[in-house]
Amino acid sequence: MPAENYSTVTEFILGGLTNRPELQLPLFFLFLGIYMVTLVGNLGMITLISLNSQLHTPMYYFLSNLSFVDMCYSSVITPKMLVNFVSEKNSISYVGCMSRLYFFLVLAIAECYMLTVMAYDRYVAVCSPLLYNLTMSHQICSLLVAVVYFMGLIGSTIETGLMLKLSYCESLISHYFCDMLPLMKLSCFNTYDIELTVFFLAGFNIVVTSSTIFVSYAFILSNIFHIRSTEGRSKAFSTCSSHLTAVGMFYGSSAFTYLKPSTVSSLAQENVASVFYTTVIPMLNPLIYSLRNKEVKDAMQKTLMFSFICNLFSL
Repeated sequence: MPAENYSTVTEFILGGLTNRPELQLPLFFLFLGIYMVTLVGNLGMITLISLNSQLHTPMYYFLSNLSFVDMCYSSVITPKMLVNFVSEKNSISYVGCMSRLYFFLVLAIAECYMLTVMAYDRYVAVCSPLLYNLTMSHQICSLLVAVVYFMGLIGSTIETGLMLKLSYCESLISHYFCDMLPLMKLSCFNTYDIELTVFFLAGFNIVVTSSTIFVSYAFILSNIFHIRSTEGRSKAFSTCSSHLTAVGMFYGSSAFTYLKPSTVSSLAQENVASVFYTTVIPMLNPLIYSLRNKEVKDAMQKTLMFSFICNLFSL
């Protein structure tokens, strides 16, 4: 197509979650509540882990990093969504759109690898408990976390670079945030090659990480079934159940969004899946790990009791 036959947009219009005016205000308060719970829950988890020495272990070091990723992950998407609920024109600049896409991808990919690292940590704890302190030393844990963020940066740089190469003839994004698939639909040219590249990159991240998690838990379950005592089995299961719940929710919704043909689901179904992994899961993760983890609940009770006593003596 000749260059003079298309124009490059400098601003996008976000379609949002719904075009029904009567739903805008209720949705604003709903997602404002979700966002506040997300911030309080994840920041509280990070603070709780840093203040309690009994939680200064590799498992909770990774959990505090997961909370940090979730908090930032939600903050990239939700504030702009909230503004759009109460704005007449849901516009975003080209630079703002690509910037949000970049950070969204960094954090989404980092979440995949953080969950994978946490699965490996559980594998070592259950299958090689005597070597746990040596295998999961502070240096190794720090290296693993650095690799997590590095993979996020590399993957996001490649995928956002592909989006920057496209020219866009339309400005209306049929979505509530700047995501790759809705953006590619606005391109002036055939995006088949880029779609294929994005599919394989997303597939690589999801398949490699989920396969690693699956193999880790296959060994964990095999080891658990060889534990003779019921108490030992129950303790082993309890250390893994919260992580498995978080993995199932995140991978289920993200795979539904990215690892399928675009004709399989409707826009409404895609929006529901996207809302789930961009706003709901970051809220649920700290609740899952706090409500289903005895050590976290004990640490929370001690911290609250200490805070109460300090406030009592300060009166």
